[in-house]
Amino acid sequence: MLKLRQSPVLASKQLKGALDKHGYQVTTYARPHDLLITRGKGSKLYDDLHNKSYVDFTAGIAVTSLGHSNEEVSRILCEQSKKLIHSSNLYYNAECLDLSKKIVEKTKSLGGQYDCSKVFLCSTGTEANEAALKFAKKHGSLLGPKKHGIIAFKNSFHGRTMGALSVTSNPKYRTPFGDLVPGTSFLNIHDELSVFSDFIKNKKDEVAGLIVEPVQGEGGVFPIPVEKLVGLKQICSENDVVVIHDEIQCGMGRTGKLWAHAHLPKEAHPDIFTSAKALGNGFPIAATMVNEKINSALQVGDHGTTYGGNPLGGAVASYVMDVIGNEDFLEGVVRKGEIFQGRLMKLCESYPEQIKDLRGQGLMIGLEFTEAPKELISKCRDLGLLVITAGKSTVRFVPPLTISESDINEGLSIFEKAVNEVYA
Repeated sequence: MLKLRQSPVLASKQLKGALDKHGYQVTTYARPHDLLITRGKGSKLYDDLHNKSYVDFTAGIAVTSLGHSNEEVSRILCEQSKKLIHSSNLYYNAECLDLSKKIVEKTKSLGGQYDCSKVFLCSTGTEANEAALKFAKKHGSLLGPKKHGIIAFKNSFHGRTMGALSVTSNPKYRTPFGDLVPGTSFLNIHDELSVFSDFIKNKKDEVAGLIVEPVQGEGGVFPIPVEKLVGLKQICSENDVVVIHDEIQCGMGRTGKLWAHAHLPKEAHPDIFTSAKALGNGFPIAATMVNEKINSALQVGDHGTTYGGNPLGGAVASYVMDVIGNEDFLEGVVRKGEIFQGRLMKLCESYPEQIKDLRGQGLMIGLEFTEAPKELISKCRDLGLLVITAGKSTVRFVPPLTISESDINEGLSIFEKAVNEVYA
């Protein structure tokens, strides 16, 4: 590891050497070559090589919701690692039993899936979605030999493994990899409910499940209207189609509720929903939650994972659930989101020709420009703010949920300055 507290000259040489080694990593990310993140604290990230600090509106892509280098998370990691890191799913461990119970109970008490019953723990969001798809297919197979198809939506993103990629609509991610899992149909979420009803009724013997993000994240931060999600669940229930909500990004307090589907009436709650990203505040852990209808279709051996449900991840996620699964904390997310919305709306009014739309919930906000804001993202970085895009032309704001109002205003002032310099 790099020792940042040694002589500045030696530390700088080591950091420069680390940055020079970027050529040894596969070419799957377009990273700025003049940025090397070396440490973080709260809502700030630091590049000690270039002696720069940044307000972080990315939170590791909606991951570090309790902030970087959270002291309690660090303490738990240290203490649990001295006690037990891994024991495999051949045996129970106390940490994951506690976490699973906590997820079910907090989900029910804070307005989430009213019939939440069981939890499958794994390591990543794409793995959680793989489990959800398999569970839906298993349930469908018990109803008919051909009932294993999946409905997904255009503009969706559910992961990059072959199963999750099969329900991710963007051709850029799909096309280079040839044949994917068959039986997937992509519909347009903006279509009338009658279109969905006709399609599902005609395919009821072939469709096992439907997967949807309550807020489409990578596609551009598009909250799906409540009435659309209510109608979809009703249509699916009438045709024995399992509903999956992908809350990898929009869950865990991001929208001001513990789960995004908690904004819905209970008749629209999913049969399965998934969580990852913020669940471990940066430690890789994910979960797939099901009701008893789904759990009753599963048998020993239907699915598995090596690292999922390890005690270290369970201990961290249990703490994260305690903090985020608190009504006062969630109300704070709503208040902070209103600060973002208020100041960004003024920008919309100042630049009506360059800014197309402002949308989102809580601290998951998208500001859509008329053209791809590549220069704006770079300008923000130069001025000390990290923001990322979503979709083709949307700037995405997903800061730590613990971000202070002073850091919000500091970051937004930088963003406003960048907009003025690029578009004025």
